[in-house]
Amino acid sequence: MSGTAVHRGKSLQLLQGLAQACHPLPSLAVTTVAVLLGSGGGLDVPGTVLLGGAVLTGQLSIGWSNDWIDAARDRATGRADKPAATGTVPVRAVATAAVAAALATVVLSLLLGWFPGVVLILSVAGGWAYNLGLKATVFSGAAYLFAFAALTIGVHAAGQGEPWPPWWVPVVGALLGFGAHFANVLPDLRADAETGVRGLPHRLGPRTGVIVMALALATASIVLGLAPAGASALYSAVVVTVGITLAAATTVAAIRAPHTAIAFRLTVAIALLDVVLLITVTA
Repeated sequence: MSGTAVHRGKSLQLLQGLAQACHPLPSLAVTTVAVLLGSGGGLDVPGTVLLGGAVLTGQLSIGWSNDWIDAARDRATGRADKPAATGTVPVRAVATAAVAAALATVVLSLLLGWFPGVVLILSVAGGWAYNLGLKATVFSGAAYLFAFAALTIGVHAAGQGEPWPPWWVPVVGALLGFGAHFANVLPDLRADAETGVRGLPHRLGPRTGVIVMALALATASIVLGLAPAGASALYSAVVVTVGITLAAATTVAAIRAPHTAIAFRLTVAIALLDVVLLITVTA
């Protein structure tokens, strides 16, 4: 095999490893939510593309920083799905990618305007704060509450040209983020405990954690169904009923398959549905 072919093979392996290490599902889900909210909120095509780039690079930086910071912990627990832990990708490469993506986020976010830019940057900072230590404290959920509330405020400001959305918009975002935190962590409770990570879901335990997750997701749908001014009775009834039903389905999935990502995937589906409903009611 020629030197060029070997180099290409290593480059492809690096790219594949970085793609896996960025936590692709959460990164794409959050970016999709932001793009839908932005376009539904009045952003033109160039603005929507810019917003998508800002949010995507921010989510990539959070995903990469997570695998970079947790490389030793993931290695100790035998996480075969973590390229930095298995050695598929050098930890230094993941760290470089995380920092580069964070810098890109700052630039792209500020191009949207100083207020939405700063708020979007703060949203990403919430994710980094979680990775840097909040995840192992009782305040782990606060990082998600803050980051997702800030995301909705930043997207609204970018699209509407005014700083603050209706109060219930960031509340719904925060509740969905809080529920996603529990759904994302529940499969890893045992492995986290082995390395000393004791965030809020770990302290509450799996049974209480599932209940908190369900309540957060259901409450998000209830707020979305009842809070918007001018919402019809039919809209409210449908949103609340569907939201509670999906939250219950997510709870059942978390109980039956506690060590899989199915509950988190259902949470992502709930978030996307709620975004579509939010756009409908605010249009």
